[in-house]
Amino acid sequence: MKRLLLAFALWLPALASAGSLQPLAAADVPALLQPPAHGARIIALWSLDCAYCEPNLEALARVQRADPGNIELVTVTTDSVQLRTAIEARLRSMKMDVYPARAYAEASPERTNFLLDPNWGGETPRVLVIRADGSRRGISGALTPAQLHKLLP
Repeated sequence: MKRLLLAFALWLPALASAGSLQPLAAADVPALLQPPAHGARIIALWSLDCAYCEPNLEALARVQRADPGNIELVTVTTDSVQLRTAIEARLRSMKMDVYPARAYAEASPERTNFLLDPNWGGETPRVLVIRADGSRRGISGALTPAQLHKLLP
């Protein structure tokens, strides 16, 4: 019985985070961009129609799982939160539904793009790395092994 309760207790957080897609409004961006207390926060920007996004997300998840105490991974789709069902289904199919997930909630996605990274033109995939020391780095396109290595804190 104790094993069953322990298994349920370990499984419960996964249930709580599943389907936890949250809207990302302009007012939410400053908090998302705050440096973490330690390590790095990786913000993976993607979209439903992006061919390179899924391999990037999978690679970023491997990086995060290799050092979960120092790397926080947050996924942000540039698609509207009104596409919640499709977004959550895609996250589940990619096994990315265990990470915090956001979706654009503003009528003007360009504004949100600019607030996230003024140097970004809106192409996906895009990765923002925010380190505890406040430094930031943005990478667009398919990630190479060398770029992934540089993401590590």
